[in-house]
Amino acid sequence: MSIKIALAGNPNSGKTTLFNALTGSNQYVGNWAGVTVEKKEGRLKKDGEVILTDLPGIYSLSPYTLEEVVARDYLVEENPDAILNIVDGTNLERNLYLTTQLMELGIPVVLAVNMDIVRKNGDKIDIECLSKKIGCPAVEISALKLTGIEEAAELAIKTAKKGKVIPRHYFSGDVEHAIAHIEEATVHHFPEEQQKWYAVKIFERDKKVLERLNLSEETLNHIEKDIKNVEEMFEDDAESIIINERYNYVERVLKDCYKKKHPDRLSLSDKIDSIVTNRILALPIFFVAMFLVYYIAIGSVGDWTIGFTEGLFEGISAAAAGWLTNIGCQQWLIELITNGIIGGVGAVLGFVPQMLILFLLLALLEDCGYMSRIAFIMDKLFRKFGLSGKSFIPMLVGTGCSVPGVMASRTIEQDRDRKMTIMTTCFIPCGAKMPIVGLISGVLFSGSALIAVSAYFMGVLAVIISGLILKKSKAFAGNPAPFVMELPSYHAPVMTNILRTTWERGWSFIKKAGTIILAASVLIWCLDSLSISGGIHYIAEGSADPSILQTIGKAVAWIFTPLGFGNWQSAVATVLGLVAKEQVVSTLEVLAQNASQDITAFLATPLAGFSFMAFNLLCAPCFAAMGAIRREMNNGKWTLFAISYMCVFAYAVSFMIFQFGSLFQGNGSVIGTISAVAVLGIMIYLLIRKNKNI
Repeated sequence: MSIKIALAGNPNSGKTTLFNALTGSNQYVGNWAGVTVEKKEGRLKKDGEVILTDLPGIYSLSPYTLEEVVARDYLVEENPDAILNIVDGTNLERNLYLTTQLMELGIPVVLAVNMDIVRKNGDKIDIECLSKKIGCPAVEISALKLTGIEEAAELAIKTAKKGKVIPRHYFSGDVEHAIAHIEEATVHHFPEEQQKWYAVKIFERDKKVLERLNLSEETLNHIEKDIKNVEEMFEDDAESIIINERYNYVERVLKDCYKKKHPDRLSLSDKIDSIVTNRILALPIFFVAMFLVYYIAIGSVGDWTIGFTEGLFEGISAAAAGWLTNIGCQQWLIELITNGIIGGVGAVLGFVPQMLILFLLLALLEDCGYMSRIAFIMDKLFRKFGLSGKSFIPMLVGTGCSVPGVMASRTIEQDRDRKMTIMTTCFIPCGAKMPIVGLISGVLFSGSALIAVSAYFMGVLAVIISGLILKKSKAFAGNPAPFVMELPSYHAPVMTNILRTTWERGWSFIKKAGTIILAASVLIWCLDSLSISGGIHYIAEGSADPSILQTIGKAVAWIFTPLGFGNWQSAVATVLGLVAKEQVVSTLEVLAQNASQDITAFLATPLAGFSFMAFNLLCAPCFAAMGAIRREMNNGKWTLFAISYMCVFAYAVSFMIFQFGSLFQGNGSVIGTISAVAVLGIMIYLLIRKNKNI
């Protein structure tokens, strides 16, 4: 018979690291029923009968975020055999707050205390004392060195076999008396080990629990008197009373178990934070950090890899052409394989080294704890523009892929803030957009890292401007939700975590190149090599017949003429970018090889190229991300509005870039300049107009 163990803990506790180490390749990822929160399950490497479930990272079991709802529903309804609660030893008070809630469920709990930073600081946690005081088994682990994790799993299995347990911690007398009364009046028929949790939730007036229990009006009125009596006694609301009671209990537990070596001395993390989160230095440091990331990934090391991969695929293409010619293949088949397949897919795969370097550097910043600080820093900035700091978390996730970035918006409680975050997250360049940045930077700007960095901060600026504009509309009016986040202590990055994250993001990029981009490249080659003049036929090189793709492209190219890239090739690449952003570069490469031209022929000037890049970065995302927007919005009209807003905003920005750029270069048109001034005027008005919806 299998044993089910749930892994629970705060987002920064090291829980996922422990899960990965215990399950290895024996894990599978899906979605929780009815929602798109990621569900990770796996079998213990040393015992296939033990199933581990990695619950979403949470701070409590109060149902404020979708993650908390998912975790709570699983624990209450699925009733696992044990909970392995991973806690960060450097922030025990905050972590044990969740532990008190987990123990009320009546499910056996095992504490796994991550001691990495604790030992470095010279602090001491008496694990035996902690275990005795809090009333559950406890064990030391190291998420960095991966020590103690097998012992933790074995202890959880052993504890699970002992069966359910009765919660042992107590609140102060008056609160405990009211909760005991509620137990007798409402949930006495529940299993004894579950009664405490339900009674506490009823005391807190938890809506989901009350809906589930469907208590009579008479019973509700009866227990309401007890709750109000306690509220009057403590001069506070019931939920706040329970919160304070939990922290008071945790404080009593830690009094004898946790000793800091230097209680009044700033820790190394605090000293670093005094600089990197400084209100004056924080943003310049962030800019420098991101500049270095993009300089290395796109401008220096990454730019060198492009030359290597281009030569590699040129060699593969030449070898394939020679072999196919020798075996007597038709010319059209040779061109399909070399120009369509190798050229199209190779154009995207050529950027894989750059992507891997970028993902590696971002993973390093995330794992050491710096990116958590960026969310904290951005909260201060974002709140000035009507956004919550929580909006930066989806944007951070979105640097890998916009789909999980959009999905991460569900952690934002307020519906209006969540909708705004969904609409703006895709402005941040994802991995799929980076080949566009690499192409423009490398081909037109000699691999300038500033162009790559400008792409990232263009996205951030688009988010801020959109926040100011949208917050002044009725649909998005109101103050952003408060942002509470635990900042993990700085630590040396764990290379296994770094490499795993880098590979997962990179492999997703590679898979798309081998599937969607491959199919699309073949289609593009066919449409560019066939003509409908006098019936569908293959166009030989030098033929004057227009291809099917050229005919389609010219029909839509006029839309992009005011943006500086009105040729049909760039128009087609832009439209096909809605299928997959990688397809922009792939399409241009296939068309360039078919016409025996260089890509620069389609983007005649650096200004036109920069405008092309700006539009493709800011406009509607790929179909997959649009699907994610539809699922998260759960409303067709809101989805259409979100996609339309992104396209209009991108068009306005790209239009101003090209028209004002042309003016400064001395070749601007009167109509274009006047129109750009009008667009800028409208945008400024939307930014500074009085907010009538406050």
